[in-house]
Amino acid sequence: MSLNCKNPEDVLKAIKDNDVRMVDVRFTDLPGIWQHFSLTPRCLDEDAFAEGIGFDGSSIRGFQEIQESDMMVIPDPATAFLDPFTAVPTLVLICNVHVPITGQPYTRDARYIAQKSETYLKSLGFADTANFAPEAEFFIFNGVRYGEGPNHAFHSIDSTEGYWSSGDDEDPNLGHKPRPKEGYFPVPPTDSMQDIRTEMVLTMEDIGVKVEVHHHEVATGGQAEIDMFYTTLTQMADNLMKYKYVVKNVARTYGMTATFMPKPLFEDNGSGMHVHQSLWKGGEPLFFGADDYAGLSELGRHYVGGLLKHAPALIAIAAPTTNSYRRLVPGYEAPINLVYSQRNRSACCRIPMYTDNPKAKRVEFRCPDPSTNGYLCFAALLMAGLDGIENKIDPGPPIDKDLYDLPPEEAAEIKSTPGSLEAALDALEADHDFLLKGDVFTQDVIDMWLSYKRKNEVDAIRLRPHPYEFALYYDV
Repeated sequence: MSLNCKNPEDVLKAIKDNDVRMVDVRFTDLPGIWQHFSLTPRCLDEDAFAEGIGFDGSSIRGFQEIQESDMMVIPDPATAFLDPFTAVPTLVLICNVHVPITGQPYTRDARYIAQKSETYLKSLGFADTANFAPEAEFFIFNGVRYGEGPNHAFHSIDSTEGYWSSGDDEDPNLGHKPRPKEGYFPVPPTDSMQDIRTEMVLTMEDIGVKVEVHHHEVATGGQAEIDMFYTTLTQMADNLMKYKYVVKNVARTYGMTATFMPKPLFEDNGSGMHVHQSLWKGGEPLFFGADDYAGLSELGRHYVGGLLKHAPALIAIAAPTTNSYRRLVPGYEAPINLVYSQRNRSACCRIPMYTDNPKAKRVEFRCPDPSTNGYLCFAALLMAGLDGIENKIDPGPPIDKDLYDLPPEEAAEIKSTPGSLEAALDALEADHDFLLKGDVFTQDVIDMWLSYKRKNEVDAIRLRPHPYEFALYYDV
């Protein structure tokens, strides 16, 4: 349940009014996973909202080393909600991370980076609000098994909705399993996930996340999408963390498992996270231009110019896993083409044309996927767009053709997204000055991101034999 708290006094009153037995404080590690620890209510007083609550930062990915591990979290009263999944009444508070010796915000705290990007936007003067709305896709499976070691590696996905299980003895097998790439939008019983998605939506609404729509997605095996109503940048990043938490835990209550891994299935669509963005000032939209292409203002075009110019670097944050690049390939509606267009889903920047309402005019950046850290992703997208506006970057002419079916001579002129996480990280290393403006991202954050991703993900995958290599090469 959302509690509509504004200050510490409201939180303490909510604890008493709702007979709260436990307080759960949460923050996000650098890769983007929620971390938490719990307090008894008597340990939370007004001083905790000013002085912070200590924790060990040495075991948090991307944070501190053991010799400098003492950190603290400062709860944000406005984020309070009652956890819908705990056995006893539990109040949740989302926190910012601070350094205890200086009391200053921690530079590697992704939420702080998101907040700084909003502050930087206001400092420029032409806009005061950035609204974001991500479309995070995910899969709901009946089970998953995986393992790896020096002499083995495997994964196995179980889904009663998966087309591959159409011949299984399910006692009985009732059929109605969506074929690959045909999961968009058949009604039940083919869409077997209607009720579970509805429960996810209602739970999100109950804890303060406004939702617009839910539906089955293209892939077989339980791919889904729930779209949140737009809101400001940091609040939307908070909402994305709640979204993932609700999706995973509702699935678990059904005896199922949900994943935001971008590409868990071979030869079917992966899960993306198209991010809708718009700038406003004084409650008025700035991306609307009645007489311009797709109704997009010159300011909006320059924002797109920034996204396209910096897209290879942005991808290292917005599609940040090696698995992301199993999705960003031609032929699966994956937006690999660095162009913009109205309505066209094969372009990485799309201008939706559902309505001519100026308040609905926005830019959709289609490259990100839901494995990203929303705080970092949204902040990076905003900084790229603002760089485009500040430098009046021309995005070039729009392309309204099917970019997957262009003649070879035209296709050769279209730039594409990086083909691997390694290439994206190289692009980020070469192009990140736009992120450092206003001290939004710091060099320390960029260096840690590059180091962590290269060592723990790129090298970790590169050094291991792939199971399919045995099929290709065992008999050489």
